[in-house]
Amino acid sequence: MQDTTPVDINGKPYNRFLMVAILLVGTFCTFLNQTILATAFPVLMKTFNVGTSTVQWLTTGFLMVNGIMIPISAFLSNRFNTKYLYTSAMIIFEIGTVTAWLAPNFGTLLTARLVQAVGVGITMPLMQTIMLTIYPPEHRGAAMGINGLVIGLAPAIGPSLSGWVIDNSSWRNLFAMIVPIVAVVIICAPFLVQNVIENRHPQLDWPSVIISTLGFGGMLYGFSTVGDKGWLDPEVIITIVVGAALVFLLAYRQTRLDHPFLDFRVFKTFEFTIATILSSITMMAMVAVELVIPLYLQIVHGMSAFHSGLTLLFGALFMGVMSPITGNLFDRFGARRLAMTGMFILLVGTLPFAFVNRDTPTVDIVILYGIRMFGISMVTMPVTTSGMNALPFNLIAHGTAVNNTMRQVATSVGTAILMSVLTNVTKNAQPAKHLLTTAPLQYKSAMIDANLKGYHASFWFAVAFSLIGFLATFLLKDNAPRDLVKDKEVAD
Repeated sequence: MQDTTPVDINGKPYNRFLMVAILLVGTFCTFLNQTILATAFPVLMKTFNVGTSTVQWLTTGFLMVNGIMIPISAFLSNRFNTKYLYTSAMIIFEIGTVTAWLAPNFGTLLTARLVQAVGVGITMPLMQTIMLTIYPPEHRGAAMGINGLVIGLAPAIGPSLSGWVIDNSSWRNLFAMIVPIVAVVIICAPFLVQNVIENRHPQLDWPSVIISTLGFGGMLYGFSTVGDKGWLDPEVIITIVVGAALVFLLAYRQTRLDHPFLDFRVFKTFEFTIATILSSITMMAMVAVELVIPLYLQIVHGMSAFHSGLTLLFGALFMGVMSPITGNLFDRFGARRLAMTGMFILLVGTLPFAFVNRDTPTVDIVILYGIRMFGISMVTMPVTTSGMNALPFNLIAHGTAVNNTMRQVATSVGTAILMSVLTNVTKNAQPAKHLLTTAPLQYKSAMIDANLKGYHASFWFAVAFSLIGFLATFLLKDNAPRDLVKDKEVAD
């Protein structure tokens, strides 16, 4: 991919390898942070004397702020110097991480997580925009594949790493171990990260920022609380409906501004729209099963949180290894055939989960999950890159922000659907309470059966997501990036 010497917006050459390396290290730290508290909640509840609904805000609040910041990232990347925007975002993330490490109470820890989310909400789409900017279309698949290695691997490692740290040391070390790595990134970034995104100095429309914050924040909050409160809870209904209405108002307002901070006109490009829908569906299918499998292994198989998380590690590593490979395949063959094959593998790999029982071997779960992640690796980054390649160069930052925002919302929606289905089906199948005292062993067995019915229902929804995604792949164009470049050269 080093066919020509890269230059920044001022025409100065730079070392692309070192720049990408430091970006990947920083991105790994920020993405790892998303799931690193996965198995730490019981310890934190005991340490700070808080309940489940309260401690859950360490994740819910993080995802909400993250989702609020992503739409604004397009404006920030166009308005501010690339080098200092990335460095500043990592400094914000580091401040939040150090504060979390030293937090004396739960309020401080929650505030620290929200500060971290601001930094992640900037660096996540900025990293993708930079990668799409510094590589030509015919090499973007391989570049985004390397990016996908980090994006897919870091969150998947989080639960296992969290469990190991909790078992062997203090929860504070979950943050302490990230601090020195991020410090190195902050020191190196001003020297290695170059200004590669053109600055157009747009004016920020503050009413749109307020509408965006309330709209996306409301939707993410509503969907994140469905599992606890149910779909009919007035608070859930109001936040989702009002949030969705505000997002539509935001889209209406942005399309009428000369300089929108989130340009929804990217959806006029059919290939981008299909790619965004497909990547969102894939995220729903992936996250859904990632949530349910550990619950199944802990409740039905009696595994610990650490070991249940460890069973997902093989699939995560598989996806990490395959991401660069599928990226190169995308550069050669395009997204359509890759996505079709990947979604079919995902569908086939998900179907057996709808039939798991008490005696399903753990090794079968590990292999099936690995097959699913293999399929996902053939879809996520290839279709995202295909959608970005279809956009004009000046809309890439907006496309990245829109794509990431839609995926964030889709993840929340998928989680809400699966957890509500799991909760309701399990609750309806529960045995009579009197058996708990009259026949405790029978009650325990019946409860496991009730949980299995809930898992089966959830997995069937995951199968449905996968099937919808597979059908959507037929709408993708059958063009490889290198073919498009050759056609352009002939036309010129």
